[in-house]
Amino acid sequence: MIRRGFLAWSMCASLCASLTVTSTVHSDDWMRFRGPNGSGVSADDSIPTEWSDTENLSWKAELPGPGSSSPIIVGDRVFITCWSGYGIDSDNPGSKEDLKLHLVCLNRTDGEILWAADIEPTGKEEDYRGMFAQHGYASHTPASDGKNIYCYFGKSGAVAFDLDGNRLWETSIGTESDPRGWGSASSPVLVGDKMIIPATAESQALVALNKETGEEIWRQEAQGFTGTWGTPVVCLREDGLEDLVIGVPYEVWGFNPETGKMRWFAESVDSDSMCSSVIEHDGTIYLIEGRSGGSVAIRSGGKGDVTETNVLWSGRERGRISTPIFFDQRIYWISGGIVSCIDAKTGDQLFQARLQSGGESGRDQQSSDRDGSRESARGGPGGQFSRGGGGRSRGGMGGQSYASPVVAGNRMYYVDRSGTTYVVGLGDEYELLATNQFSEDESDFSGTPAISDGQLFIRSNKFLYCVAEE
Repeated sequence: MIRRGFLAWSMCASLCASLTVTSTVHSDDWMRFRGPNGSGVSADDSIPTEWSDTENLSWKAELPGPGSSSPIIVGDRVFITCWSGYGIDSDNPGSKEDLKLHLVCLNRTDGEILWAADIEPTGKEEDYRGMFAQHGYASHTPASDGKNIYCYFGKSGAVAFDLDGNRLWETSIGTESDPRGWGSASSPVLVGDKMIIPATAESQALVALNKETGEEIWRQEAQGFTGTWGTPVVCLREDGLEDLVIGVPYEVWGFNPETGKMRWFAESVDSDSMCSSVIEHDGTIYLIEGRSGGSVAIRSGGKGDVTETNVLWSGRERGRISTPIFFDQRIYWISGGIVSCIDAKTGDQLFQARLQSGGESGRDQQSSDRDGSRESARGGPGGQFSRGGGGRSRGGMGGQSYASPVVAGNRMYYVDRSGTTYVVGLGDEYELLATNQFSEDESDFSGTPAISDGQLFIRSNKFLYCVAEE
């Protein structure tokens, strides 16, 4: 196991600026938030179910600072964004003038830092106020086309690098603030020759840039983007067209990715904030969200208001921040320490149980936990958590976790804020296979894991971990 410290990172940042390294793209690369089209699903069945500080841990690398973004995998490299210099200690956040933003490239084989790039903030970022304001510092997961890396840093704009760390372009998207003070967290996606950015807080807009030049191609502004923190997906319709789909408060919107024009919209769930992302399977969009509860399945396509024609089912299932998973005609999600599963065709509940490491079975708990899940899902992003960039309490169930589940083979992996990873078997009944934790890391875990070629990558505010069978 190899450890890489901040000293090694800072030396590499200065010495490796001109280093040229080749990278080979693999078919199972994980090149955006939650992997292929945001599904969170990998067919890789070789990820271990158990690990620790000493078992099935290939390496851990010290990061230059915290962040809520997720790692992406491009060939033999791992990319992650972080921030440093400000808001690391909640009791003594320091001066915002010292805030630095980073994109770090690591060798996926051993965790060695190959290069690191600094992005200068605009100075207009939110003041640090516990968990909320850090969203926008380094909460947006990068995206890649296998040739370049595309990053979004909220008020500090969009920036592109090649795989060797050479800066290609950078541009501002907007510097407005979310009126609730929750910051921003939506991640960019790539569609054809475009980098599409949900700049929901910074400009209340969906913005498409030419990914080669950074030039703005189109901008779709709407007040309805306020209160949106999800990331869009691409949906292939029955007529062969592609829709760019995103969930916003109360509705789901489908856009033409070439022009930015809205093609259709549908009423969805009764919530004035949309923290999770929509998911897509075979032309159907699924959404589970809302402090008041709400779930919906919508067939993509049509024109204008398609609520009456395209909504397949709707329900009162409750989610919050974590984005669901579609797998084998079921939908799974986790909110407030409760794992739920419904039938994707009907929306009927198959099970609901509390995540636990022992004791009574999930099925025995289902009835009593339904009310508990509803209460624990209330409130804004972060729930009862208000810690700074580095600390947290073991247990992690005192408030909302930010990471979303991912699937490898037929197992679901979910990391809560404490760093506990729950491995759940997938089927009609709840089955907890294992719980894992890195006992030496007391920081927050808010990024969603990445999966590629037998490796599971987990980020905390201090380290990036690579888990694989020994």
